[in-house]
Amino acid sequence: MTRTLGWDVGGAHLKAALAENDRILKVWQERTPIWQGLEHLQTGLAAILEDCDLEAVERHAITMSGELSDVFASRREGVEKLARLFAEKLSGDVSLYGGAAGFLSPGDARSHADEIASANWHASAALAAASIEEAVFIDMGSTTTDVVPVTGGAVKSAGFTDNARLACGELVYQGYTRTPLMAVASRAAFAGRIVPVMNEFFATMADVQRIVGILDEADDLYPAADGNEKTVEASRRRIARMIGLDAEDGMDGAWEWLAHGFAEEQLRKVHDAVLLVLSREDISEDAPVVVAGTGRPVLRRLAARLDRGIVDFPDLFDCPAELRDAVCRAAPAAAVAVLAGRAK
Repeated sequence: MTRTLGWDVGGAHLKAALAENDRILKVWQERTPIWQGLEHLQTGLAAILEDCDLEAVERHAITMSGELSDVFASRREGVEKLARLFAEKLSGDVSLYGGAAGFLSPGDARSHADEIASANWHASAALAAASIEEAVFIDMGSTTTDVVPVTGGAVKSAGFTDNARLACGELVYQGYTRTPLMAVASRAAFAGRIVPVMNEFFATMADVQRIVGILDEADDLYPAADGNEKTVEASRRRIARMIGLDAEDGMDGAWEWLAHGFAEEQLRKVHDAVLLVLSREDISEDAPVVVAGTGRPVLRRLAARLDRGIVDFPDLFDCPAELRDAVCRAAPAAAVAVLAGRAK
């Protein structure tokens, strides 16, 4: 029985999943705003290590997207520094996930930076491809959404780098909680009129999800845009500002409809990206959507709109019922843990 600790080093969160072969045993998530300094990542890493029985861990497998943080001068520098940090803090067998290149040693970070950078989506999609012959894999996290076609039991992405994936619809900068509303819609319907949306960081999609009643507060680890409380009432105040009003200027139902409008605009952006991907790949109509990430409530609506069945990411391996939500939040970490265990 091999125990592997999988790590997903994001720019906003550090996630880890402990697997024993194909069974997930425990999941962690820490808020780590790397753009504010690497000390936040080091603190989150220390917290997870302190809570983990490291003597029982035989292998560490790491994937990342945190190299994009502007604390680094370039993505290559980010890959190298993050690889060095984890190699120094972790003991034993440590490997980096390099997408199609497989698992690499920390010493390969410089020569394989392009393969290692932001390859966390590939890990999750590869695990889906190992279980399902044909599917559309979609992971909506706090900041972005990945859309990955799976055919013939293999990942069939048209792009691998962030730039290429943005261009072909496989990477959508729309997230479940952290996306500012000004990045979701430029205009909104309110009280029978179309109102321009202010280009101000007054509110995020976390406010929208909270108002429409689908937010699990465990999915929203960052402060609200105004730094105030995270309640439905406070979220109404924040989205009202997006159209130049105060919450007192409308009934509660008016703000709920405004929130639904923003939710619909975001869903359409992801829907358009999926249609672009499907226009390129020959995926049968009965192939399911594999959903992962914090934004699974949104992705279930999307799957219904596409008239496709749904496979939840935790269904791909042995996952206890009480860990299903946590595993979905940390899908790439769980994926590299399971994949590394199978590769050993």
